[in-house]
Amino acid sequence: MLLSKGFEVEMYTGTPQGEVVGLSDRIVAELEGFVREPDSRNVEYTTAPLCNYDRLLCALVKPRRSLRSALQQWGNYTLIPGSTLSLGESDCFYRSDPNNPYHTHIEETYGTTVVTASIHINIGISDPELLMKAIRLVRVEAPLYLALSASSPFLDGQPTGNHSTRWSVFPQTPQHVPLFESHSHYIDWTEEQLALGTMYNVRHLWSSVRPNGDRRPYNLNRLELRICDLIVNPVALLAVTALIEARLWQMFEDPSLDPLEQSNFPASTRASDLVTLTEENEAAAAHQSLEASLRHWKNGQVISAQDWISQLYQEVWPVAKRRGFSCFLSPVKKILQEGNTAQQWLKLHQQGLSSRQVIQQAIAEMEKQEEEFEDKLCQPPLVA
Repeated sequence: MLLSKGFEVEMYTGTPQGEVVGLSDRIVAELEGFVREPDSRNVEYTTAPLCNYDRLLCALVKPRRSLRSALQQWGNYTLIPGSTLSLGESDCFYRSDPNNPYHTHIEETYGTTVVTASIHINIGISDPELLMKAIRLVRVEAPLYLALSASSPFLDGQPTGNHSTRWSVFPQTPQHVPLFESHSHYIDWTEEQLALGTMYNVRHLWSSVRPNGDRRPYNLNRLELRICDLIVNPVALLAVTALIEARLWQMFEDPSLDPLEQSNFPASTRASDLVTLTEENEAAAAHQSLEASLRHWKNGQVISAQDWISQLYQEVWPVAKRRGFSCFLSPVKKILQEGNTAQQWLKLHQQGLSSRQVIQQAIAEMEKQEEEFEDKLCQPPLVA
């Protein structure tokens, strides 16, 4: 039995020319399974928690196909890849729900730094202490998942110098989030933040990874990785997910695989040292993704994101193979060989394509890719 996995997918809507157009009101009103974001230009859908990777692949593609079909009926509209407003209007906020006080707080506090598109990967772990250990491990390695997913090198039509412009500007809130040492630590900390007003509500914890569940911070049942840029290729997304799941199974098999146990930092300052190191690694990964120089949480030694991921891949491959999902893990090697989306887009830009031409080409490729996946994977069973 594998862990349950589900995704929250945020995407921009707009025209095949790359102009982002706010259509979330109509989408939410007319299509099931979609919810508003604070800005009307992007919309979110959520997949049900599933253990099987084949079923997850279909669950990722089918809502996009139904959304795309509706967009085409309403006009010459499409889905736009990338995690930032790549081609313009990053100075305007288009409220999707003017009467929502939480949205008002977000707009007034953060502006368009939150008008991004991303993938949130949720993995089910019901035991709260095991969940906290998993969150500690995934948090210190979250920069690796950002490096694999980076897809936002442009903002307002120009390269920004960052591979993940989204994570470089996203307001991580509260400013300081500790490495939770236990479930009770997380409960106490959350209650304190709410009392201090550094969190507006229990959802207002915007860090790279967080606990999630039906009644936060008390009833928890999943880990939510929030750092990844939008990965529009579902096979690549499942590969990143498989890397996380294999790492978690490795941790379940080896209970000592915990940064608070295995790191060489001094015990008296280890938790805070690991948070500092991780924040620096996140910034470096947002800047240069797979090319970034990071510091390993075990010993502080410098290692490139690409080499660290390659090492991790070799470690967890046998785990994934034993549990029958190594074929979904293997596309990680293709990302390492060919580069992530941001690296591919920047290469095209350096070859002379404008950012608009790059985005337009990516829009067409995404639609073609979806059609191929739907034809192969989402067919109804044959009835004899």
